[in-house]
Amino acid sequence: MQSLAQLPKIAIIGRPNVGKSCLFNRLAKQKIAITSDISGTTRDTNYTHIYLLPQASKQNSDDTTQNPKSALLIDTGGIEQKSKDELFLQVGQKAKQASKQADLVLYVVDGQNPPNDEDREILYEILRLKDKKTPCFLVVNKIDSDAQNEGAYAFYEFGVQEVFFISVAHNRGITTLQNAMFSALFANTNEAITSDDEDILAGLQKDLENQLEKESSKESESSQENSQIKIGIIGRVNVGKSSLLNALTQKERAIVSKKAGTTIDPVDESIEHRGKLLTFIDTAGIRKRGKIQQLEKFALDRTNKILAQSDIALLVLDVSERLCELDERIFSLTQKHALGVIVLWNKWDIKYADFKTINAEFERKFRFLEYAPKLTISAKNKRHINELKDKIIEIYQNFSLRIPTAKLNETIAKAIQNHAIPSDRGKLVKIYYATQYESAPPQIALISNRPNSIHFSYKRYLINCLREEFSLSGVPLILSFRDKNAKSPKDDKDNNALCAEFDTPQATLPTPQSTLQATRTNHAQSKKSTTAKSHATKPYATNSRAKSKKSFLSNSAKKSSKR
Repeated sequence: MQSLAQLPKIAIIGRPNVGKSCLFNRLAKQKIAITSDISGTTRDTNYTHIYLLPQASKQNSDDTTQNPKSALLIDTGGIEQKSKDELFLQVGQKAKQASKQADLVLYVVDGQNPPNDEDREILYEILRLKDKKTPCFLVVNKIDSDAQNEGAYAFYEFGVQEVFFISVAHNRGITTLQNAMFSALFANTNEAITSDDEDILAGLQKDLENQLEKESSKESESSQENSQIKIGIIGRVNVGKSSLLNALTQKERAIVSKKAGTTIDPVDESIEHRGKLLTFIDTAGIRKRGKIQQLEKFALDRTNKILAQSDIALLVLDVSERLCELDERIFSLTQKHALGVIVLWNKWDIKYADFKTINAEFERKFRFLEYAPKLTISAKNKRHINELKDKIIEIYQNFSLRIPTAKLNETIAKAIQNHAIPSDRGKLVKIYYATQYESAPPQIALISNRPNSIHFSYKRYLINCLREEFSLSGVPLILSFRDKNAKSPKDDKDNNALCAEFDTPQATLPTPQSTLQATRTNHAQSKKSTTAKSHATKPYATNSRAKSKKSFLSNSAKKSSKR
């Protein structure tokens, strides 16, 4: 299978809000790029691997045995020639650079508007930048009906030979465009797909799905052989995540700006280090819930999806200012997905205090991150970048560690011998044996006669013993206590798990609302019980008062009779 660098490149270029990202998603057949009506949604370039169907002629329509061809599709940000914003000028430069390196350029225009001078200037500049042998297609989007074709013919005045009228929203003209893309990139094939013949297309789709399954299996095998490590870069807005990605990959992959919230779409790039394939994914910055702006709500959802597929998270903290509560909440995302963690103190060249002060504040606010390694870095000055790459490989080895059962049971027995398990109301609690049933992260099952009677503090003690014995730095350790009669950890309904000194994502922590409701319920129950007790004791109180009153009257009567 070809590497991504060897695949022919197809660049989608155009002004903002003409439908480039929608066309990118349509050709990729999945929602990769974030799309909206807001101009300038796409800023960084997106890459994806697509398949182009081999062309089939009418005479040989039953022949669907040929394999589809692979290509690299590139989505770029909108080009604004007259913009004075530094951010959008960088976006335009990135798009022009992508068109220069492409083997096929798709210049997209808005068919709802007549041709304008700005489109003409950008198109002619693209034609000058690219190689003369590189084909360029003029794609007129938003032609939703045949009646709109008459106005779209005006775009022929640009002088481009290959002009296509499409509608991404209504899937019109996409097949014709794909045929032309296939012919331009793979000129050896002389067959043609007819958009009218749906049976041929259905047969090709079936063959494509079979081929994709084969390719995906090959890719999974090759990824296991290459030991690919997926690393997500997370943090607040404007803490230097994009700058860190550029420093790690040693290229200007992501756009860097002083403007907060520059990154919208996740940006990924892969490098090789010490025989491992490291895939870094730069995510959008996270704000407080009440300060999320426009497209950032979609970006947060993408960040969660990226972390769900990652192995390690780089938690970037800005040490040019004090740590805040939002940094602690962002770490909960790593707990949610059970990821390995490396804490990065970025902007160390302009730190607000010395190491001791910052470390004391960090340990006070992030006590649950004691197991995570900390590095002082500066993405701007490339400080400790190589050390970070070595640390990633080290943490991944801990993340995928498989502990021998004999060594594991020996460590647990030694820990119990040093500190016995507290009894459950006088009843003896035993741990019979331990075994690791999953890795990445390490997940260990401990078989006990009373799994629900083991206190969380003792679980922490066992985790600390395991960390110390096996040097499990930077990874969550999940302990699962279950009954000896359960067949697997999933079969135990009363399963108690602890992930990095906290409950695992499967366990639900009490929310403030639930705590308040429980408090009110307990208060109401105690009030009812108090009222019941008072009502229960009231008759006795009434009888005692009646007796005392009778005795008082009898005594007074006796005194009067004596007188």
